[in-house]
Amino acid sequence: MLEVRGLTTQFATRRGTVHAVNGVSFDIGDGEITGIVGESGSGKSVTVRSVLGLVRQPGRVTGGSVRLAGRELIGLPAREMRRLRGAQMGFVGQSPFAALNPVFSIEEQFRNVIRAHRTSSRQDAAALAADKLSAVRMPGIQRVLKGYAHELSGGMAQRVVIALAMLLDPPLLLADEPTTALDVTVQRDILELLRELMLAGNRSMALVTHDLGVVAQYCHSVIVMYAGKVVERGPVATVFKRPAHPYTLALLDAVPRGDQPGKGLRGAPPNLVRYPAGCPYAQRCSRVMERCRTEAPVPTSITNTREVSCFAPCTTE
Repeated sequence: MLEVRGLTTQFATRRGTVHAVNGVSFDIGDGEITGIVGESGSGKSVTVRSVLGLVRQPGRVTGGSVRLAGRELIGLPAREMRRLRGAQMGFVGQSPFAALNPVFSIEEQFRNVIRAHRTSSRQDAAALAADKLSAVRMPGIQRVLKGYAHELSGGMAQRVVIALAMLLDPPLLLADEPTTALDVTVQRDILELLRELMLAGNRSMALVTHDLGVVAQYCHSVIVMYAGKVVERGPVATVFKRPAHPYTLALLDAVPRGDQPGKGLRGAPPNLVRYPAGCPYAQRCSRVMERCRTEAPVPTSITNTREVSCFAPCTTE
């Protein structure tokens, strides 16, 4: 479904160039849910927005390839990307209220999405909107359609955003921490809903999250990012059971288990303006070698389904 190769995105600032995404490569297969994890600032959200063509100035994609069902997206005119977003790629962000226009009714916002892609009567658009809201188990559908974003709870607003993202049945959904702004009691409902929608249509999804428990429960594969690079990727079960990169191991050790508190990660991520010449994790790594400080590791296959970027991996299967 999605093939990303060498994706590079930079931001020009007064302090210098921020190297936000640095040669990221990964695949998402048909019907596959892939989790993207890492600390804040690791490049997860910028990677997703780069795929969608939503990186704004002063940022820009400076290299790499993104292919959706075989079609190259990097370099497409803005009009072509707008046609693909919604029809071929849906997007659910962190804050539903930031995604909804406060001055338009919910029904108008559904109608605008439909009109951006095809001709439809008001009646047909309203019927399709009601159908999609029903699919996300929205209570009081007609009241919601006639109302406005400020009249919705956080969970209801996110259901509207998900319905808008799935309105034209895109085969790929990109979700950037879709439960961050929601109450804990609502988060599981939204995640269960997303999984059901993906399974029902054999759709694919990239799920950005900080929560490794969410990845373990809902995802087939995982991509671990650090300082704008993919340091490890593979099936969730094997990566979490036998992490290969020291950073993956540190993330897993930071998760509390029962009455045992998690171990804090030592040190801090590198400066993305003065990007290190060697491994970006070298300053925090307990397995660091001299070559790690001067030479950047490249992704190396452990098995047919696993890759790690490390000179001294924790496991080689």
